[in-house]
This record gives sequence, C-alpha cells and structure tokens, in this order.
Amino acid sequence: MTIDEIITKALREDIGEGDHTSLSTIPTTALGKARLLVKENGVLAGVDIARKVFSQTDDRIVMEQYIEDGSRIKIGDIAFEVSGPSISLLTAERTALNFMQRMSGIATQTRLMVDAIEGLPAQILDTRKTTPLLREFEKMAVRLGGGYNHRFGLYDMILIKDNHVDFAGGIAKAITACHEYMRHKGLQLKIEIETRNLDEVSQVLAHGGVQRIMLDNFSFENLREAVTMIGTNYETEASGGITLQTIRQYAECGVNFISVGALTHHINSLDLSLKAVKP
Repeated sequence: MTIDEIITKALREDIGEGDHTSLSTIPTTALGKARLLVKENGVLAGVDIARKVFSQTDDRIVMEQYIEDGSRIKIGDIAFEVSGPSISLLTAERTALNFMQRMSGIATQTRLMVDAIEGLPAQILDTRKTTPLLREFEKMAVRLGGGYNHRFGLYDMILIKDNHVDFAGGIAKAITACHEYMRHKGLQLKIEIETRNLDEVSQVLAHGGVQRIMLDNFSFENLREAVTMIGTNYETEASGGITLQTIRQYAECGVNFISVGALTHHINSLDLSLKAVKP
C-alpha cells in the first residue's frame, strides 16, 4: 500500500459521510488560514505527509512551510501555515496532526539516542515493531531523527531468530537451509542470525554463511567479548531492552549496529497543534 493510499483510507476513516460539525457551523464559501504550532521541544517530522493530507482533502489548500522535516523545534515555533476553504482545513486537521505528532515523537526519540552515542561509530536501527500499515511513515520518522532502517519487512532480508534456529534443529542447519532456499528461489539476500550467548556466537563463526550476527540481551561483558571474537569478519548488532540510559554503554562495546524496537512501538507523540489565524 502506498503513502497516498494510506492517507486516502485515513481520511475516509475520519470523515465518513461528512464532517457534519464543520459543514453545519461554517459557511461553504468561507476562507481561512491556520498555523502548525509547536507546543513541545523535539524534532519535526511529517510535514510532507501533512501536505498530502491537505491536498487530498482539497487541492485548493495552499501550504507555506517554514521549518523542514528533520529540524529541531522548540515551543512556540510555527512549522507551516495552510490557507484555503475553512471547512476543508478543519476536515483535514486531525488526520494531518495524527500523522505528524506520532512521526515527530519517533523522530525526537531517535535523535535523543543518536545524540547519546555521538562520537561513536555505531548506527541506530529501528525494527519491524511498527503500527500495522504505518511502517513506511514510522521508518521515515526514524530516518528524519538521524537513525537508520533495518529490514522493511520479511521479504528484503533473512533474519534467523531464536525460534527459527530451534525449529530448524540448530544454527548450522538453519543457515544451510537458508542458502539452499535462496539458490532454489534465485534470491540474493543478506543473512543475519540472532545469537543468545557466546556458545552460539562460536557456532556461527565455525559455520559461517552470514553477513551479520545479532547479539541479543548480552551483558556488557559478554557483548565486548563477542565483538572481540567476531572481529571484522561479520557485522555485529546489539539488541534487547536497550534504553536511552544504556545505549552509549552498548555502543562503547564496539558493535556496528544497535537496534531499538522502542523507537516505534513505545513512543510518546509530540505535542503539536493547528491553530486558526484570526482575520
């Protein structure tokens, strides 16, 4: 589903048979202007999505943008102004804000984590722990906050998790089966495998056949040891319960990547408001 299709469905969900409040209180000929007011410090994300929301609602709406997506914002900033038929501005308001507030919350949290590991080479990744059908928006917000996207879905990378290993009958069998599957299907995908302890890391190193090793819920001591064992032969990724308070310690262990599911599944929306400009 494309971004435009998602926006269409979101508007349909909200408007239904019509915005009866606006239609009953505002003359159909009325024109107006409104400002996107920032009410909380953070990182702005979703202006381009809001533009599409307003445009789909009424192509007569004009947006004048003052702050770019990905910019740091502070209380009192005006991100943009929209002008056009007053009813259309009110009808689009909540859908535009819903996208922007969540995206800005994700971008803000991502930027905090990026700042927390400043000076270290590790990259912060999101995960597939996203809101169904809103993954494109949420992963976009991570990028705007300075993070990077892990695989988008189940189809663009092989990630052998603990359950795959257990069902397959072990690490070597799981990796071998992946290569046989890709040869049969004519696929060329990167393979990452999750490990739960140093013994499993050793098993992966003995077998090979992957590009990245995930080190899940490792203590800092074991994480450092695992990174030393792996060296530069494979990419390394730390995961599991990583917070803003601990992320720098993980990065200092020398991993290439740190994946944080909470960037998209445990987030507070940023406080933004669309306010009418009185004539």
